[in-house]
Amino acid sequence: MSKPATKRSLADNEARCVVRNLRVSPRKLNLVAEMIRGMRVQTAINQLTFNKKRIALDVKKALQSAVANAENNHNLNVDSLVVKEAYVGKSLVMKRFHARARGRGAKILKPFSHLTIVVREVEGA
Repeated sequence: MSKPATKRSLADNEARCVVRNLRVSPRKLNLVAEMIRGMRVQTAINQLTFNKKRIALDVKKALQSAVANAENNHNLNVDSLVVKEAYVGKSLVMKRFHARARGRGAKILKPFSHLTIVVREVEGA
């Protein structure tokens, strides 16, 4: 006997994409995620394409994946999608050290982040 299937946490007109372990700090990633919240998907993709930040390309890939999930898995109309949520979470932190003078060491922290993007189909868009 197997477990019963878990109920879907999103609404019927929503789709999600989760990217785990992006090699950037959550503060820097949140600056890019904050920029696209509430935007129409095509506008957000244009913003991310011409953004100077390195991580914007990975956020763009995640957004395109969320759009593909909406189209293929949930049969939503791509032209009427809006970025409902884009939020960032902490992941692991690699700890390294930098050798300094007189036998000392300095900490180097290399943080990772998780990114979740939820798109929603809006009728009036």
